[in-house]
Amino acid sequence: MSAAAPLAQPAPAATALSDAEYQARTRAVLDAIEAQVDQWLDSDWIDIDTHRSGGLLELSFPDRSKIIINTQAPLQELWLAAKAGGFHYRFVAGQWLDTRDGSEFHAHLSQLASAQAGKALEFAAV
Repeated sequence: MSAAAPLAQPAPAATALSDAEYQARTRAVLDAIEAQVDQWLDSDWIDIDTHRSGGLLELSFPDRSKIIINTQAPLQELWLAAKAGGFHYRFVAGQWLDTRDGSEFHAHLSQLASAQAGKALEFAAV
């Protein structure tokens, strides 16, 4: 007899935010990502191009791969698309957490960006 598979953890419950709070928090996340990428460019660490249109931020890596971060106001989520797949995050107790596995947005973005860049990159939570 085989052991039963562990039950999947339910998605974390989102912290209730007003529309203005959601907009302010997501704007701060996108601003901080852009600022970090600009800092890397200024210090010649890596050349990642950014393009921002409203709640969408596109990071273009030297190998022409991309990471796209998009706000989803009706759902109060942040979405991230990378070579490794698509991920959805909700704001829970002060952090943006993956709706499937509870991983933290900035840590996961750092991991995905590092893989696509071929060097260690770290995005700090705001």
